[in-house]
Amino acid sequence: MVLTHKYILMDDQANSGEEKKGKMKLYSYWRSSCAHRVRIALSLKGLEYEYIPVNLLKGEQSDPDFKKINPMGTVPALIDGDVVISDSLAIIMYLDEKYPEPPLLPPDLHKRAVNFQAASIVLSGIQPHQNLGVIKFIEEKINSEEKTAWVTNAITKGFTALEKLLLSCAGKHATGDEVYLADLFLAPQIYGAINRFQINMEPYPTLAKCYESYKDLPAFQNAAPEKQPDAPASTS
Repeated sequence: MVLTHKYILMDDQANSGEEKKGKMKLYSYWRSSCAHRVRIALSLKGLEYEYIPVNLLKGEQSDPDFKKINPMGTVPALIDGDVVISDSLAIIMYLDEKYPEPPLLPPDLHKRAVNFQAASIVLSGIQPHQNLGVIKFIEEKINSEEKTAWVTNAITKGFTALEKLLLSCAGKHATGDEVYLADLFLAPQIYGAINRFQINMEPYPTLAKCYESYKDLPAFQNAAPEKQPDAPASTS
């Protein structure tokens, strides 16, 4: 992984055939759970990439140059040659199609559906409610206590649903003994719940067990927020 500080514009990239053949480029922020799940996928697939930090706290996601890459002004965004993708699930599925080993979806159709359902709970039912822009808006318009209550409610509701969903199909990991899509979404979400929002995992033993299993996997550890080059020194 290479750290790059300068945004790479598509106009510039188009002028260089050699650049298209180079490493993929991941626009990321160390603490973003959406970028975190993509880093896990890249690590699992053994893919090299350039890490281009986008400091969300400094508002770099609103930089006009970055918005040429992702008009939504969010991370992650992935550039692979002339392909630009700026949604974590789309990026992960693109990588799984292009680099099918190891597969991120099980062959069993029911377990595939469970993986998609778990990912959806995190993607639409939890993460948007703890998004930096949302909680900042709540804190500014109401107060910090309401912000905390809002995030806690979203996480506990989502974790309760995930616990029930995975209870009957979990093995070492979320849907068995192999790592699949659900694990890529669970790991960052649980990490953030514990480290950012001090959520007690005792009511969610299945989720807690899965999270402990990820600590033994180098791909997950290499993708951890504190291991990223733009992470503050105090988090290492």
